[in-house]
Amino acid sequence: MTHLKIFLLLIVCALSVLDGKAQTGIALADELNGKRIGVIGDSYVRNHKEPFENTWHYKFAKKHGMEYFNYGKNGNSIAYSSPRWGKAMYLRYAEMADSLDYVIVIGGHNDAFKLDSIGGIDNFKDKMEILCKGLVEKYPTAKIFFFTRWNCKNFKGSDSEKVVDAMIKVCGNYSIPIFDCARKGSIYADNDTFRRIYFQKSKNNTDTAHLNSKGHDRFLKVAENFILQY
Repeated sequence: MTHLKIFLLLIVCALSVLDGKAQTGIALADELNGKRIGVIGDSYVRNHKEPFENTWHYKFAKKHGMEYFNYGKNGNSIAYSSPRWGKAMYLRYAEMADSLDYVIVIGGHNDAFKLDSIGGIDNFKDKMEILCKGLVEKYPTAKIFFFTRWNCKNFKGSDSEKVVDAMIKVCGNYSIPIFDCARKGSIYADNDTFRRIYFQKSKNNTDTAHLNSKGHDRFLKVAENFILQY
């Protein structure tokens, strides 16, 4: 009889834990429902040649019943403005909606290609400072997140790595959570076979930036876990 009581007690405890987790999930879903989320960035946000409805951030918003605003521009940069690709993010963040509950910044891919032309890594850091400070000032009650670019071939020691590390450092100065997609994203952009499965079709399979819908589904799980911990 004693063993039976212990067994029944363990079952009750397990059910209580599961119920608590379920209640937490419901509360979290209720908390996000109706919230406004704005995503600013480059073609990682606009989604290059495919509809932005295929992106992980759009799917995240719709999954949780959020109102979604896409501020992506193909070819755009954090620190570099041009007539073709538009004003840099450190300037155009001011054009985003005033009342947002969640703000996501995805960038750095194009800055790495233009690092010399934008004045090097120090100038990039300066523009990142302006962007971070501006976002905190504009959205003091919002949850702000940054996401870096994916990795690439010969990443170590490259301008891409410098940009990723600069983003992480500057965001840290403002206590803004940033996800290091290059090192922790589970997106192997440097691998040809992986890209054929998870990236948009390109000539000679050279696209290292733009996920297809299947790729966005893969990263959604990673991004969601990161965002929901805050």
